Amino acid sequence: MESWNQSSTDAVRMHVPGEVNRRIDAEVERCVRHMAEQTDHSVISRYLEGLEKEWDLNRVVMVAASAVSLLGCVVPPRGGAWRLVGAVASGLLLQQGVFGFGPLSLLARRLGVRTRREIDLEKFALKALRGDFMRIPHEGGPLARANAALVAAQSD
Repeated sequence: MESWNQSSTDAVRMHVPGEVNRRIDAEVERCVRHMAEQTDHSVISRYLEGLEKEWDLNRVVMVAASAVSLLGCVVPPRGGAWRLVGAVASGLLLQQGVFGFGPLSLLARRLGVRTRREIDLEKFALKALRGDFMRIPHEGGPLARANAALVAAQSD
């Protein structure tokens, strides 16, 4: 199941080392496979509620850079160091907004923060397992159902 999330062309995945993307993808696969073994669909529903609250990469980067920038504005200046830190944070935030990627994205990715698309892929796969869509076969074992759910989520 190596290729379920390889067609993504988002800037973050393209600029992050492959091992980081593979680690994040493997965690999604592990979760979907675990959920495919669940017979109680309320377990999947509770997990989906948690995914709805998960912060995506852009939100994490925006909040972090904005907080540092704001800190640079409100901390009393001592040699201008905090203002410089605030200016750098603002520049990194601008880079993230313009290019969809920047050094803060790399740091957040290494910490396991996912893009909105990656979170949504997991949500769609879990909804498919729960039975929300007709494309997922009900026959076959949990692994076959998990694979079908991940492929269906990628193609939607």
